[in-house]
Amino acid sequence: MAPERRRRSRRLAFIAGGIISSVALACAPGYTLGIVRDGEPPPTAATPLAPEVPVVPTPAVPTPAEPAPAVPTPAEPVVPAVPSAVPEPPASTSPSAEPAPARAPAIGAYLDFGPRGVRRIEQLSEWLDGTELRVGHTYLPGDRWRNIEGTPGFLEDWAKWRKEKDDRMFVLNVPMLEKNEEGVGDTEVAALLKQGAAGDFDAHFTKLAERLVALGVPDTVIVLGWEMNGTTYTHRCGPDPESWKKYWNKIVTTMRAVPGQKFTFDFTPSRGRDAVPWTDCYPGDEVVDIVGMDSYDQPRGMSFDEQVKEPYGLQAHVDFAAAHNKPISYPEWGLFRNGDNEEYMRRMLGWMDEKKPLYNTVTDYCPHGVWQCKQNPEASEVYRELLSGRTDNPTPQPTEPVAPPTCSPLDLGDWVEYWLGGKLCVRFDWWQEKNRS
Repeated sequence: MAPERRRRSRRLAFIAGGIISSVALACAPGYTLGIVRDGEPPPTAATPLAPEVPVVPTPAVPTPAEPAPAVPTPAEPVVPAVPSAVPEPPASTSPSAEPAPARAPAIGAYLDFGPRGVRRIEQLSEWLDGTELRVGHTYLPGDRWRNIEGTPGFLEDWAKWRKEKDDRMFVLNVPMLEKNEEGVGDTEVAALLKQGAAGDFDAHFTKLAERLVALGVPDTVIVLGWEMNGTTYTHRCGPDPESWKKYWNKIVTTMRAVPGQKFTFDFTPSRGRDAVPWTDCYPGDEVVDIVGMDSYDQPRGMSFDEQVKEPYGLQAHVDFAAAHNKPISYPEWGLFRNGDNEEYMRRMLGWMDEKKPLYNTVTDYCPHGVWQCKQNPEASEVYRELLSGRTDNPTPQPTEPVAPPTCSPLDLGDWVEYWLGGKLCVRFDWWQEKNRS
């Protein structure tokens, strides 16, 4: 027999002796021996390990002439090289730090255009028995460019409200063109959209961005060019969708170039097809952060189920946002053509509880509203019933305790463990069992 083969035989005999000794120890009172296979946790006191007879595997077995590579022992661990350029993790990532509970979707309401809207947030919260309204929502006038740049006299009040609490959200609807509600014809709209796409109006949006940053609200949610799929506004998409999308990109790029900004851009069509499919106006994932929808209870006679299933309706909105990996929102919603419709109110609130938009703000004036509109008493009662006293900090759920391991795997080397089908695991708590008896 060659010297090398004799040395391997002696090693095998030594290993076999170790196995026999382990088996002998297993016969002691309270001692347990078993097999732990790769990927399995060590057995615990809740799941005692019974002795197991090792089964010889059927695949090809490495011969002594070709032993498996040596595995480093715990005394000599192999540490992968870490590039020196990798920064140290921040202190907040410490394993001992507990993550903050996730917040529920933020709710709010459009209550008034200017400072009165800010004051009414607290009053509506009181009417809802203390429910926290975390969203303040208003609109920039679209009559003249100087107002689209940031109307003086009321943005200050909104900025002050937003900064009073870190988790509040300021939502600002921003027109894309002046004379926004003055019935401008399609030919002129198409020409204006081309001007915007060429960058002719960039300076106005730079001024708005600088103003918001200076007021301390650089994280404002910008609902830009809302309900673009309809016919109401000059900033509509229908006369030239391609120019409209290029113009949106111009505005977003311009506002994001202002130092200190953290704006979020919300693409918000009205529900349904309207004048054009709103998907034809989508300007691209790079310049959209939220996919919103303005959804009122209309047209007359349409049930809530139909609002969900109609082309470009509520379900299509949710599906589109998911396909583009974007959160959803409902910046405008409320009653309309079907009057004081308590079923719509209940179903719409249930829909939002299920779909979890980033935020929603009911339009609270007649004919849409609930608190400030006395002509909708039944829907108002439903709104108050479902939202009163609501808290948005979920209670952490307890986790199942994990019992500590009560046995220790023996390291016998790759070759032996291959034959055994896993590691030998020996319980070392037999003395506790003996003392309890």
